[in-house]
Amino acid sequence: MGKKVVVTGVPGVGKTTVINGAMERLAAEGIAYEAVNFGTCMFDVACKESLVSDRDEMRKLGKDDQKRLQQAAASEIAAMSADANIIIDTHSSVKTPAGFLAGLPEWVLRELMPDVVVLVETDPDQILMRRLGDESRVRDMEGARTIAGHQEFNRAIAAAYAMYTGCTVKIVGNENFLLERAIDDLVNVLR
Repeated sequence: MGKKVVVTGVPGVGKTTVINGAMERLAAEGIAYEAVNFGTCMFDVACKESLVSDRDEMRKLGKDDQKRLQQAAASEIAAMSADANIIIDTHSSVKTPAGFLAGLPEWVLRELMPDVVVLVETDPDQILMRRLGDESRVRDMEGARTIAGHQEFNRAIAAAYAMYTGCTVKIVGNENFLLERAIDDLVNVLR
């Protein structure tokens, strides 16, 4: 059975960039990982069911639809991780109109049973600037204080994930101009 590492962070923190850099470095060392985006798995199912036309609409779906899509994605990813090292790129929590929704609720954790949960974080002002510069996504406007609160909530959620699964939690800082340091930290977790 392969190693399962969940990598999370608020939108705009750069988690996918850190993941891609770490995977590239590990591949050069002969250590193979497959990266799977949890939201993409959910989105594929939602598109097949004509529930959404773009990813950013998913966070506005009702709780029952969210739960069903999470279950479908977890089953698919668990099957993939049977014999491979896998990185699950996701969010600890999703901000919805009704409040925060756990990105990996109990039924998803039971299916996945990660070895490590990694929180990629940085200064909320940096996240805000990254979001403003990303024209590829349609994101709700939030200030730095709201982003900071979301990161704090994610730490609490990650602690709950660790309590449920027995996994460890690692925080990786992805500060501006220090991407290589963030990649180094993630590589050390993945080795």
